[in-house]
Amino acid sequence: MKGLLLLILAALAVLVFLLARKGKAVKTKGEEYNVANTKRASERLGVAKKEEAPAAEKKSTETKRVSRLAGKKTYGAQLDELIREGEAAVAEMDQLTEKIKDEEIREKIGEISHVTEKILDAAIEDPSKAPQIKKFFRYYLPTTIKLLNSYDKLSSQGIDGENIDKGLKSIDTMLDVSIEAFKKRLDSLFADQALDIETDIDVMNQMLKREGLSTNEDFLAERPATSDVEAAASAFSSSNTASAAAAQAEQKG
Repeated sequence: MKGLLLLILAALAVLVFLLARKGKAVKTKGEEYNVANTKRASERLGVAKKEEAPAAEKKSTETKRVSRLAGKKTYGAQLDELIREGEAAVAEMDQLTEKIKDEEIREKIGEISHVTEKILDAAIEDPSKAPQIKKFFRYYLPTTIKLLNSYDKLSSQGIDGENIDKGLKSIDTMLDVSIEAFKKRLDSLFADQALDIETDIDVMNQMLKREGLSTNEDFLAERPATSDVEAAASAFSSSNTASAAAAQAEQKG
């Protein structure tokens, strides 16, 4: 009888041990499952954040630029159309900047975009300059963007090749030429203002000299003569008249 009781107790002890071991195994598997779920959730969150980042960046870029024609503003039919074309070009350059990886090319695109916006602002300030920038927005800028799209396509191939490398190098060189030309176009829009400044300074200096109020003879000697200023003004006026006449003839044609 005593031996049977000991046997039962031993069997119970073994059963308790087995149950405890099984419970521990179940708990361990549960913990592993929870850890795995947490890891997968973190990975999904990380992917979601990476996907949201470009979208947020793009949205930020888009909200930075407000159309110069917002609020139903108008500067005349011709200039309004040039503004729409210029702003569309700037928006496309923004997109190309995000796609192209070469930092030097990205900087050049940014410079072209900056000068383009300055040209737009100068024309808005003085709408009579619209004929002077028409060719810029109708040919030079679209051609430059076409080259940039070609650069994006070539550079995205991910290989070195004679034709690809030649094309990329040629476009890079042409961008330098374009930047210089665009800056000159912007500078030319201020020719009349520069002439006005020179004329005002010349007249003021002549008056100061006549009244004995100026002793800076070196500065006065470097100033152009009044006749030279008048001649330059006449030439500039003739040039503007010819440009305006050509623009009117083109519109009629």
